[in-house]
Amino acid sequence: MSKMAVQEEVLPIPLSGKFKGSFAYNTIKDRLPEILTRVIDTLHRHRNELFEEHGEKGVEAAKKAIACLSKLRNELQTDKLLIALNDNLPDTALWNQYLEYQQNLSYGPPSWFKSPWLYVECYMYRRIHEALVLNPPIKDFDVFHEEKVHGFLESQQAIIVLTTYLQERLKNISDLDEKLLQEEFFKLLQVSLWGNKCDLSISGGKDNSQKSDPLQSLEEFKSFILVDHMEKIWSLLTNEKKINSKTTTRIDIVLDNAGFEVVADFVLADFLISSKLATEIHFHGKSIPWYVSDTTVRDFNWVIKQVLSANHKWMSKCGMSWEGKMKNGTWVYHDHFFWTLPHEFSRMAQVAPDLYAELQKSNLILFKGDLNYRKLTGDRKWDFTVPFHQALNSFHPAPLCSLRTLKSDVQVGLKPGQGEKLMTTEPEWMIIGKYSIVQFDAAS
Repeated sequence: MSKMAVQEEVLPIPLSGKFKGSFAYNTIKDRLPEILTRVIDTLHRHRNELFEEHGEKGVEAAKKAIACLSKLRNELQTDKLLIALNDNLPDTALWNQYLEYQQNLSYGPPSWFKSPWLYVECYMYRRIHEALVLNPPIKDFDVFHEEKVHGFLESQQAIIVLTTYLQERLKNISDLDEKLLQEEFFKLLQVSLWGNKCDLSISGGKDNSQKSDPLQSLEEFKSFILVDHMEKIWSLLTNEKKINSKTTTRIDIVLDNAGFEVVADFVLADFLISSKLATEIHFHGKSIPWYVSDTTVRDFNWVIKQVLSANHKWMSKCGMSWEGKMKNGTWVYHDHFFWTLPHEFSRMAQVAPDLYAELQKSNLILFKGDLNYRKLTGDRKWDFTVPFHQALNSFHPAPLCSLRTLKSDVQVGLKPGQGEKLMTTEPEWMIIGKYSIVQFDAAS
């Protein structure tokens, strides 16, 4: 038996669609087919555009992709067995090895409702990508681009408020004493945290933009932060600054959603550099369109360009600053195919040792959002009070922190009775995006 299989036996079982009535079951039954329907509809609606760009070949490719996606939707809804990928991309062999690994587990042959939810959900997005890759004229068409653009444009007012606030604070940042600096850091960290509400994979791709003032509600939202380790992060960064005042302090942000959330991440990153709490920020995005609203390099660059060209003084100034930081290497963008594999992060050192080694260079890694939390903890049926460090299952490349609004039923590191009390007062507390965590692990 492989080491990986032995390890599986001593860990709690993964969340899965085989538990009828569970959030995983309802997601696979309702939300995933709805997302596939919207993808098919997007390809239908863009046929003219594909014809203009690629001629008849573009229209033909769209038809073939739609046929692949309709077949995929049928396989999902009828709980068919999962099949191997055959698009010969750099990650194809790893996906097919993972399918074999799942076949050797005791859950039975891998199928949509019987296999781990994390696996089948990632597999669906990878199959969407395969449907396009197998039809070359449209292989680079992002079926989620339209929704991400809509989310960004609908959040304009919130973005103006946030970028204006940042520019006003940066004017006298060098005059702020430590207490005021800490207050500003906590404020922008919380904006980045609650920005994670804007997740299109949860709303099935429907409008989920940030329309209200993102700073106004912070005080009332504070009681909904179930684990609050902001003080620990502050201590880590200020100690680094004192010890390493002459060397680099590197912070990595593993991104989640494009649109308003990535703007909130940029604002936090700008503040970290300007306050000298960090000397370089490394962003990690997805290498293919993923979970509807996840950030790819195209989204990352598009958002910076939009902010830069905005008809608003402070918003545009932010865009100029962010473009400058990318050019001078203070900000660095990475993507790696591991982020769009089905593996939990405890497998990273074996599956993607180059990425693990890259993360080991960091002083602090911020993991944004729900999917990253599910992969950090293996998306398992953990008891609420299990320590975060334990649930990470030996994934400790550097000090790390999860910034997440809860939208799936996995949560660890709570105080005794905290989870049970919430189950009584608000049974759906883990899936409605009302509660959040700032959960830190020191790595050693």
